[in-house]
Amino acid sequence: MKKIVFILTFLLTGNIWTVFGQQQAFDLSRMLTENKLIIYPGKQVTQLNNDNKRGVSCNSIVWLKDVNFKQGTIEVDLRGKDVFLKSFLGIAFHGIDTNTCDILYFRPFNFRHADTLRRKWSVAYMSLPDNNYAVLRKEHPLVYENAVNPVPRPDEWFHATLVLKDKRLSVYVNHSPKPSLEVTLLNERTDGLFGLYADGLPGDFANLTITTEP
Repeated sequence: MKKIVFILTFLLTGNIWTVFGQQQAFDLSRMLTENKLIIYPGKQVTQLNNDNKRGVSCNSIVWLKDVNFKQGTIEVDLRGKDVFLKSFLGIAFHGIDTNTCDILYFRPFNFRHADTLRRKWSVAYMSLPDNNYAVLRKEHPLVYENAVNPVPRPDEWFHATLVLKDKRLSVYVNHSPKPSLEVTLLNERTDGLFGLYADGLPGDFANLTITTEP
């Protein structure tokens, strides 16, 4: 009974996120209105309150204030654009700033591309500044990129689950039991800034939760 009262009290007091054990559920739309997102000059972040999604749309890295991520499970809904070479979106973590961070991201325009190789460039990991996608693709082809399975439509919402444990990152799409990508992180940072990543056209984000691990 005490646990139920605690949860209801937390929900009704207007907190931006709700804590259930080690899980935090982030209301990105509300965080935007309450200045809980770090938005860089010249970048745009807008509220998203349609399609039964409460979230945000952005076209850059947007850090969540006062969130330091070490390891655990990240759940998020994303929606990009079916525009060739113009839509990139995902999660940035273990960040020092926008130039030094790890990024797991999707290229929706490649999800169902006719070119088989391009389909294998649908989800990717990079570690800035030394290991961007061009370096990794040249030196380690198809190690840090892969196709997604199951394959969403390029312009529809899809769900991503990122599991980070002891420098091993596994990425699952639409609740599949089989990972679309598994990589080992390419730096020695064990924590840092956490945020949303988009490049090119704006990407949409909603239903973000983080379950932390020790």
